[in-house]
Amino acid sequence: MNITAYTRKKIEKGLEQAKKRNDQDPEIARLLFAPRKINDKNFSEVCDIYSQVLNEDFDTVVIVESHPGSAEKKLPMPSFKFVETSLGIVYANDRLRNDFADEDDDFFINDDAFDGDTGLYDQLMMLQTILENFSALYIQMTDESPTIVKELAFALEEILASKQALIVFCCEMVENQSEILEKVVEYQKGQDLSTLMNYLNKHNSLFDGTGTFAAGLIVAQKWGLKVRFNALENGLDQTKNNLNGFAVMKEQPMFG
Repeated sequence: MNITAYTRKKIEKGLEQAKKRNDQDPEIARLLFAPRKINDKNFSEVCDIYSQVLNEDFDTVVIVESHPGSAEKKLPMPSFKFVETSLGIVYANDRLRNDFADEDDDFFINDDAFDGDTGLYDQLMMLQTILENFSALYIQMTDESPTIVKELAFALEEILASKQALIVFCCEMVENQSEILEKVVEYQKGQDLSTLMNYLNKHNSLFDGTGTFAAGLIVAQKWGLKVRFNALENGLDQTKNNLNGFAVMKEQPMFG
């Protein structure tokens, strides 16, 4: 069963159980890596990620998803004024959408790439259970070339740096191979973006949403965030999607 058929009570229970499993205060994630579709098989893992989001921290959520070749424009954003799920209405952040549209010619308000098969509704169901009042912006990547990935990442980093915005990057590893994820994290920590992009492109067949994942890693690096993946912390056999994770602010040293 897909999450779009869940009740609010079922999602709330899943989040409560995740907080008990983690048994520690949330680290306040600034960005998330989550599967595009949420269902009975991965719901528990997704709750582990979303349990890091606190109600008072964000008033806007930006959801980024890869759909290669679905439209001519490289980074389309649908023009809807609101999206409605079974949990209610979420309004679009029109001002933020215009900020991105003004950023570069590859960002474009266009409905061609938007249909009911997107992961937008799945993510919103989780978010509506956590955040009391927020607006949303949905961005698709129809081209996952390094140039477009970097353009998206730098625009997100620049426009959202000072805003109370959470970014959700929809991506999955279709074959769970922790050694590949470990290598990716190594390149990201070393700020070796060129090698990181080449490595991800080399193993593109193992990912669903390679460009989205890469953009998230770049934003995390630019913002100085610490990236955490469940697969590396809990073990490969405990995860269905190696890319389930989040990025948090690093602890700053204290000088006395």
